Amino acid sequence: MAEWNTFYRNEEDEEDQEEGEQSGDYKATGRDSLVFLVDASKEMFIKGEDGQPSNFDMTMQVVRSVYASKIISSHRDLMALVFYGTEQSKNPRNSFKHVYVYHDLDEPGAKRVQDVDALRGDKGAQLAAETMGSGETSLGDALWCCANLYSDIKLRLSHKRLMIFTCRDEPHGSDGAKDRQARTKAGDLKETGVVVNLMHLMKPGGFDVATFFRDVISPPEDESELGLQLEPCDKLEDLKKRVRAKEQKKRAMARMNLCLGEGLNVAVGIYATAVTARKPAPIRLYRETNEPVRSKTRTFHTQTGSLLLPSEIKKSQVYGKKQIVMERDEVDAIKKFEDPGMSLIGFKPMAKLKRHHHIRPAVFLYPEEDEVKGTAVCSACLFSALLTKCSERNVFALCRCVARRNFPPRFVALVRRDSYDFPTASQRQVDKMKEIVSKLRFKYRSDAFENPVIQQQYRNLEALALDMMAPEDIDDLIMPKVDQIDNRLGPLVQEFRDLVYPDGYNPENKAAAKRKTADTGGGAEKKPKVEVAEDELRAHAQNGTLGKLTVPVLKDACKRFGVRTTGTKKQELIDALIAQLGK
Repeated sequence: MAEWNTFYRNEEDEEDQEEGEQSGDYKATGRDSLVFLVDASKEMFIKGEDGQPSNFDMTMQVVRSVYASKIISSHRDLMALVFYGTEQSKNPRNSFKHVYVYHDLDEPGAKRVQDVDALRGDKGAQLAAETMGSGETSLGDALWCCANLYSDIKLRLSHKRLMIFTCRDEPHGSDGAKDRQARTKAGDLKETGVVVNLMHLMKPGGFDVATFFRDVISPPEDESELGLQLEPCDKLEDLKKRVRAKEQKKRAMARMNLCLGEGLNVAVGIYATAVTARKPAPIRLYRETNEPVRSKTRTFHTQTGSLLLPSEIKKSQVYGKKQIVMERDEVDAIKKFEDPGMSLIGFKPMAKLKRHHHIRPAVFLYPEEDEVKGTAVCSACLFSALLTKCSERNVFALCRCVARRNFPPRFVALVRRDSYDFPTASQRQVDKMKEIVSKLRFKYRSDAFENPVIQQQYRNLEALALDMMAPEDIDDLIMPKVDQIDNRLGPLVQEFRDLVYPDGYNPENKAAAKRKTADTGGGAEKKPKVEVAEDELRAHAQNGTLGKLTVPVLKDACKRFGVRTTGTKKQELIDALIAQLGK
């Protein structure tokens, strides 16, 4: 029998947790999925003015960029590339004409990136014409084919998204039957949780979304996207930004129920405010085929050598000189404290929440309006009311949280984001810092600053996987532009430094060296005393900057003004001088 203190893990549980299976009221985040549905009509291959790339070439560059970024950021997500309006047909069971499934819904890899690279440029347009061609268009059949791609996936998907790339606002011309079929299939997709987005491209005369696609695409997720649905893309960078904004979904670390009392539950999602970028863990490969290798453990009988089934294995623990034997079900029951979720225990004053209670990075809790059908508004209002009342009464909600299956419970504190105490500064310091911030303000995008170490590693891996001669050069975008910052700020930095730091402070200076013995006398060389004029001293007292002076200077000032102090601490000297100079 195996000892109890040996590492125990159920392989079936590990696989279920890896795929994000649902357990009780807790739902782990599964895989993301994205299908590119690209128009392959002749209009897509027309080049723009002044040598601008065609709409098809721009689309392939975007698809290639998303493929490469997914390999780095979320390699386990699923992606597919489907063309419609083709002359040739290639799809499961060839059920749909003029639909060409170039890539099935699967994980992205180097081979897929190479396939998309082959469709770029003039040679890519020629290859697409030879492989797929351009024929009749039936968007309804294409959407039906994409629905079959999703239905064939047995894994749990957290987000399902479909992006349509086209420059034709009336894909079927005046064929009303095909328009109705496409609208029906788009509605079926949206009912199954698929978000349909339109990445419409520029065409002569403009693109009118209201003509056909208004009833096909999903409604905007927020008000900021209303304008994006009306304006077509005519530049590659604009198309990349729009696709990036759509495919980068905010993912919840976990979704669970917050129990406020018997029969009163609120569905919430847990989000990480910041995640450290790390290099991926190495993967073991089979040396001959380069395929991933999975390790499996098998247990054999020590005497007969026969393979033991899971039902024949038991766990034991020696306690009180007795060997206690447990079945697998009993071990699983011991490991399980309760179902994943959060339960409200009570309320405590904010003064009871100490800094040493913070043992892990804080996470952001938000009500999941899509998880509870019919009570979404009530859940959001109830959650907001709970935090508002806690803030008004200066208390925090103490909860017990079980994050995942077989995880031990933890005590967590629900605190509003504006409930923290921060160090205070004088109004002059605040105003000066506002000037500095206004000078350095710029439009920030998190994806504009990449980790140069990780990016260099991925460029090297990309060069090896795609048989490139050398990896692409990278720019270290996190290095500050010192000259540009100095030109913008001017004297503001020195003014702020004078308000905050003591005189002569320079963070770039090295530590003071030991004093050398004098040439004559052998004693240590004494520094001359620094006296402060009376006008300067009164100015410091009026501005509240006496703290910038050193203790010897303050003592000397007290002697000159005949100020008697009860102590020798710096604050006592400052208070005595302020009282004397204020007379």
